[in-house]
Order: sequence, then C-alpha cells, then structure tokens
Amino acid sequence: MKTFFFSAAFLALQIAAAQVPTGETNPLATSRAFLYEDMAVRSTPNGGEGRRAFTGTLATGEAVGAHETTQPVGAPPSALHKIQHSELIVVQQGTVEFHHDGKVERVTPGGIIYVALGTEHFVKNVGDVPAKYVVIQIGGDTKK
Repeated sequence: MKTFFFSAAFLALQIAAAQVPTGETNPLATSRAFLYEDMAVRSTPNGGEGRRAFTGTLATGEAVGAHETTQPVGAPPSALHKIQHSELIVVQQGTVEFHHDGKVERVTPGGIIYVALGTEHFVKNVGDVPAKYVVIQIGGDTKK
C-alpha cells in the first residue's frame, strides 16, 4: 500500500510540474486560458499593482507579453519611458491620459491605445476611480 501511495504521489508531482510554465517553456505553444487568480500580484512604484499574464512566442515568431496594471486615484503615473516593442493598451476601468509625441489623449473604458515601437510615453489616471488596463506587448523586448 505504501508503494502505491508513493508511486501515485510521485506521478501527481510529475503531472503538476509538467503543467506549470517555466522560463524554458513557451506558454503560447498551445491554446489555453490564463486565469486572473493565477497571476502573481506585484506592487508598482506609484502605489498601484500589476499582474503579468504571460510572455511567450507565437507560432508565427512574434514575441508577445500581456499584463494588467491598476493605478490608484491621484497616483503619479509611471515614469516617461521608451519601449522597444509595440503595445496595445485596453482600458478596462477609469479614465486615463496617454502622453506621447507631444500629445495628450484621454481614453475611457473600452478604449484602446496603440503605442508604436520606440514611442516615449506614459499613461496617467485622471479619473475618480482606480484606472485598470491590460497591456499587450508585441515583438521586441516584451520581457521588460
């Protein structure tokens, strides 16, 4: 009976390990769901929080990453930064300003921001509720 228990436990551990993505596997190699509750929460310098969904490579060769960011009301935005990939930012909640190329554009829930490769930019919560948005990074340095 002990042998059966240890064999079953060993097999269960092997199956669990095979299902957990590691730095060496590509989470985009097959179709799957990325569950919100499985995304580790990290604090951001401005008092917000972020959750990384994945970073991987599509079958067509493009690097893709996705994460969600929440900015509290009145928090300073993330620092002005330049990206070496393209981004689509989907606003889920709140009102944000997209600062880029000497322009400021206001975006509300359901709106999508496109950030081109090399664009220096930041996103600022200008609403009266926490701003929540999903960032989809495409190509280039998506691990940053």
